[in-house]
Amino acid sequence: MQRMSKRLRNSEVCADCSVPEPRWASVNRGVLVCDECCSVHRSLGRHSSQVRHLTHTPWPPTQLQMVQTLYSNGANSIWEHSLLDPASVMSGKRKANPQDKLHPNKTEFIKAKYQMLAFVHHMPCREDDSFTAKDLSKQLHSSVRTGNLETCLRLLSLGAQANFFHPEKGNTPLHVAAKAGQVSQAELLAVYGADPGAPDSSGKAPVDYARQAGHHDLADRLVEIQYELTDRLAFYLCGRKPDHKNGQHFIVPQMADSSLDLSELAKAAKKKLQSLSNHLFEELAMDVYDEVDRRETDAVWLATQNHSTLVTETTVVPFLPVNPEYSSTRNQGRQKLARFNAHEFATLVIDILSDAKRRQQGNSIASPKDSVDLILKSVGVRHGSEGQDNDQPDYDSVASDEDTDQEQPSSKGDRTKSLDSDLSDGPITMQEFLEVKNALSASEAKIQQLMKVNNNLSDELRLMQKKTERGAFVTTSSSLPSFPSTLSWSKDESAQKASKLDKQGSMPDSDYDNTFNDSEMDDSGLCRRGRLRSSGWLGEGSSIPELDDLELESDPTLPSTEDVIRKTEQITKNIQELLRAAQENKHDSFIPCSERIHVAVTEMAALFPKKPRSETVRGSLRLLTSSAYRLQSECRKAVPPEGGPSPDMQLVTQQVIQCAYDIAKAAKQLVTITTKENNN
Repeated sequence: MQRMSKRLRNSEVCADCSVPEPRWASVNRGVLVCDECCSVHRSLGRHSSQVRHLTHTPWPPTQLQMVQTLYSNGANSIWEHSLLDPASVMSGKRKANPQDKLHPNKTEFIKAKYQMLAFVHHMPCREDDSFTAKDLSKQLHSSVRTGNLETCLRLLSLGAQANFFHPEKGNTPLHVAAKAGQVSQAELLAVYGADPGAPDSSGKAPVDYARQAGHHDLADRLVEIQYELTDRLAFYLCGRKPDHKNGQHFIVPQMADSSLDLSELAKAAKKKLQSLSNHLFEELAMDVYDEVDRRETDAVWLATQNHSTLVTETTVVPFLPVNPEYSSTRNQGRQKLARFNAHEFATLVIDILSDAKRRQQGNSIASPKDSVDLILKSVGVRHGSEGQDNDQPDYDSVASDEDTDQEQPSSKGDRTKSLDSDLSDGPITMQEFLEVKNALSASEAKIQQLMKVNNNLSDELRLMQKKTERGAFVTTSSSLPSFPSTLSWSKDESAQKASKLDKQGSMPDSDYDNTFNDSEMDDSGLCRRGRLRSSGWLGEGSSIPELDDLELESDPTLPSTEDVIRKTEQITKNIQELLRAAQENKHDSFIPCSERIHVAVTEMAALFPKKPRSETVRGSLRLLTSSAYRLQSECRKAVPPEGGPSPDMQLVTQQVIQCAYDIAKAAKQLVTITTKENNN
C-alpha cells in the first residue's frame, strides 16, 4: 500500500491545479489533489468531497486501489468534460494552475467543478429523452460486471443510482459486482451509498453472492463496509476494530472514569438517546461519524502542514460544513458537535456505540416494533454525487424553506444500509493483541505530531511578539456559521423529548453559549457579523470565539500582550515536557507536569480581571482553567491506588493529550484577543 501511494505521488499531478506530487485523494471523485486544493475540498463538506491523505490516513487497500485506477484512467475528465472542448478556451474558461492564488482563483474553480458540477457533461433535458435516471441506472447495473470503473463513475455522476433495484433482474448493481468479483466496482458503489445488506428478489444479499462465487475476500470487505460507521467510531476511541471474521461486530469502549460520569444530566441524556426512533438515531450516528472524520482529518492535516508562519490561507475546518440537503436545524446540530470537548464527545460516541449494539440485537427498551429491524445508514449514502437522492429526512419534521425545492420522492430502501441480524457479537480473540500493538504505535505517532504542533506554537508566539513590538500584528478572517444555543434535533413535541444531546458532558452550558440573533444570519446559514482569525490548532474543545464581534466592548483592564505571551510561553514549555513524558511512557511524570501547567495557567488567569466584560475573554479563560483542572484529574489516573486495577494507559494518554491541546488553544486565543485589543 505504501509503495502504491509513493508511486501515485511521484507520477501524478493535482487534478485541480496541476501541482506535482499531490498528497491527498478525493475518494468519491476519484482524483488526487494537493494540500492547497485539499483545504478547499474539506471546506465543501464530505457530501461534496471525501478526502483522505495518501500516507497518513489508514486505507482499506482495495479502496486505495480503486482511487488509483480511477485517476490513472482519467476520472478527472468526468469533472472537467467541457473544459476539454477547444471552444471553452475561446470563451475564457480554464482550469486553475499552480501560479493562481488559492483565494479566489483556485477556490472558485474547485467549487464550480465539484459543487456546481459546472463542467460535467449533462444529458439534454427533453421530455422524450431516453437517458432518464432509470436508464442510467440500468446501464450501471450492466457495467459493474466489467472492470471499467470510469464508465461507472461517469454514470453515477449523471444520476445513476447505486442502490437501483433492477425490476427484471431482481437485484442491485452491488449484487452483480459481488457475483463477478469486481472488488473496485464494489468499492465505488459503496462510496456512492450501495447497501451490502440489501436483499435481492430471493432474499440474498451481495455478501451471499460473493461467498457463493468464491470471492471470500470481497465478502469480508462487504461485511466491513456494512459496519463501517460503528467500526470507525470504535477505532476513533480505542484504536481497535471488531473481528468480523470471528463474529464480533461491535466494540464498546469504556471511559477510564466511567464511575464518575453518572451525573443526572448524563443519565438523562443517555435516556433521551435511547428513546430516539431508529430513524433519528441513524441520522445522529451519521452526523457523529462526520464529526469523527473532521477531527481525525484535522489531526492529519495539522501534522502534515508547515506551521512556521502564524497566518496561512489553508487552515483546519472548525466544524462540519453546511450540507444543503439538510435542514437548518440539523446543520446547526451537526456544527455544534465541534463544541464537545474530548471527554464529552467520547461519552457521546460510547453511548451511540452501546445503543447501536442494543438496537441491532433487538434489546428494546421502548416500542418493540420500532427496534426490531435497525437500519444504520452507511456514511457513503449522503456522500455521492449531486445527482443522487437529496430527500434525506431532517431532524425536524417541518422542512425549512430552503429544503422544499429540493425534495424528490425516492424509496427509503435506496438510502439505507441494513445490519445483518444473523451476524452476532462474539468474544474477543488473540488477534486483538496485534491490533492493540498497532494502536499503540499510532498513539505514539500522534504524540509526535502533537509535540510538533506545540513546538510550532513557540515559534508562532515569538513571531507574534516581534510583530507586536513593531505594531504590525496581522490576522485573517473567515465567516463562521452561527451555532444554536442548544442541540435540538427536532421541533415536534415527541422528538423534543429525545433531543438536546449537547448536555452529554458535565461542563457548564455557559462554556458553549455563543449564539447570534436570527437577524445576523443570511440564507446560507453564515453569520455576517462574526469573524474568526484563521487558526492552526488541533484542539477539539469549544469553538473559537469570534474576534471581531461588534457588540464586544474593548476592555481597558486587559493585561499587556507581552505579559500574556510570556505566560503562554511558560505554559507551552510545560506542555512540551508533558508530551515528551507521554511519548517516552514516563507516566509517573504526568502528575508533576500537570501541576506545573496548573500553576502556569493560574498565573496567566490572574493577569485578567475577575469579571472581564468581553464574552470572548470569559470563554477563553473558562476553557483554559477548566482544561487545567481536567488535566490534573486525568493525570492522577495514571497512578492507580495500591491494590487497585491498572488503568487503560492508552485512553488516559489520549485524554491527557487532548486536555493539553485545549489549554494550548485557549492560551493562543487569549494572546490573539489581547494583541488585537491592545493594538486598537
